[in-house]
Formats: sequence, structure tokens, C-alpha cells
Amino acid sequence: MKPSRIGRIVEILTALQTGRYYTIDDLCRMFGTSRRTIFRNLKELQAIGVPCHYDIKTGCYMIEPDFFLPPMNLNLREVMSLLLLVHKVSEQIQFPFKRSALLATLKIENTLPVKVRQYCNAALQNVSIRAAHKKSLGLLDRIFAQLLTAILGKRIVNICYYSPLEQKNSVIDLSPYHLVHNDNTWHVLGKSSLHKKVHALKLNRIKEVNISDKCFIEENKFNISEYLGRAWSMVPEGKLYDVKLRFLPKVAHSVAEVKWHRTQRVTFMNDGSAIIEFRVDGLSEITWWILGFGDQVQVLAPGVLRQRIVEIAQKTIKQNEQLSF
Repeated sequence: MKPSRIGRIVEILTALQTGRYYTIDDLCRMFGTSRRTIFRNLKELQAIGVPCHYDIKTGCYMIEPDFFLPPMNLNLREVMSLLLLVHKVSEQIQFPFKRSALLATLKIENTLPVKVRQYCNAALQNVSIRAAHKKSLGLLDRIFAQLLTAILGKRIVNICYYSPLEQKNSVIDLSPYHLVHNDNTWHVLGKSSLHKKVHALKLNRIKEVNISDKCFIEENKFNISEYLGRAWSMVPEGKLYDVKLRFLPKVAHSVAEVKWHRTQRVTFMNDGSAIIEFRVDGLSEITWWILGFGDQVQVLAPGVLRQRIVEIAQKTIKQNEQLSF
């Protein structure tokens, strides 16, 4: 059997051992090969005694949960990806269970050949990751773990939540559905007694979490993609807008090279400027993003968004002109 074929079979086994379900199409995309090849590889796994079978209900392949095969040796790229994640990326994002991840990685490092370990240590000294901003981790580990337990057990939680706008703490009963990391902040999405609907709450503003004995029932299975829809970031407002912006030549290419939203369309003009269009749900979040580009952007549409930008800019000028030194 060719080494590449053996490697793919081991990778398929590794993927299925995670406990996740994969369709044939999922495996084809993951390993970049045909359905026929994947079917053949699955039969080869079954032939050597791996309890791999097709689940009719899910339409996926799975391995019996009691089956365990020790992991194979990691290659250099796999090791580097783990070390980068724990030693570099985790320094710049809100990373739950960071200490546990570090200890697990140290255990892996201790099993590496000396030359591989030396190479990785030297490589990490020449790699840096800088984030635009960092927020306080606070009680992230404990709160994240409590919310995850409540989500899996479908338990209502009672939380103490700080609102910067009102400058006070509020007590909220929350049916938590999903945890999501966005804009360098962890959020929990769930049905809130305060907001009377599904709402996003920032974990760094949660002061206390208590898991109740009460269970909640989801009327429909919560789908994160459906909920967020075409929201600019985390807050859908229930109304779609066609946003058309003109970025001046100084920033046009820098803005256009980033995929800010899945509906993004870019047209470069002869003068070097760029027309960028979005179809978004709500204007509040995109308003503050636009203001970040100062005098290098023009709002062509809609008019209501242009008026918001003008009003905020005028208030900013007024507030700064009033200052005396």
C-alpha cells in the first residue's frame, strides 16, 4: 500500500475517533479526494477490525465510541500548529482553559525527538502575533465552563450582567444556546428574560453564573448561521439595507483585501478609489466600523446611514471644540 494511501486512512481514522459525524462529502472535502476513494478507505478500516459503520439516521459514518486506538506520531507541521496556537495565539485572544491547553502541549513537547523540539523552540522565537486590542479575561474559564455545562444539559442559568450603558448590574434568567467568539470577545447566545428574545451577552461582562435545576426546551433547534443571518457582527436588527461605500485611494486596497462580510462586492474605479457594497441586517454595528475610517470613506447609500454618520461626526466636532486647555 502506498504511503500516501496509508496516511489518508490514518487521517480518516483520526477524524472519526473524535466522535464527530462525517458524511462522505465531508470526508471528500477534508482529504481532497473522490467519493470512490473514501469508500475504499472506509472498507479497508473495517477490514482491519475498526468498528466503522454508516448511521442511517444522520447519514454519516462513525466509529463505536468505546473503540480507542492510541494516536500516531505527530508530524512537524502538526506540532508547530499546536505550539503556535498555545504559545502565541492564546496570548492575543480570549482563550478558555488556557492553562490546561498549555499543560497538554508541554506533555506533547516532552515526547518529541530532541531535534524536532529544538527546531520548534527556535521557530517560535521568530514568530509574533499582535492583536488590535485585548480585553480582560476576568473569570472566563469558570464562566465559560459553567455556560457550556448548561448548554449541554439544557439548563436555565441565572446570571449577574453588567451593562455599561446603564452602568449597573442586571439579574437575567438565560436559556443558553451557543457560545461564539467574535471581534476578540466571547459571547453567549440564548433566550434572555430581560430582552424577551434571543440575545447576545458578552462573557467579560458576566459577573456571576448560577446553574438552576430548571431545564429549557428549544422550540426549534438553534442555528447560529440562521440567527446571525446578514448581521454585520453579532446583532441582527430585523431590517436589510443595501450599503454602498466609496473608499478613497489612500485606503481602498487595504480595505478591499479584507473580507468584512459575506455579501461584500468590490469595484475599483479609475481614480484608485473602491466602491464596496454590502447587504446587511441593521445599521448600528456597521456605523461604528465606517467611522473608524474617518475622512477616507463616503457613504453613497442608504441616505439614513449617511445622515447617522454626519450627525455623529458633527457631535464629535462640537464636543472637541468645547474643550479648553
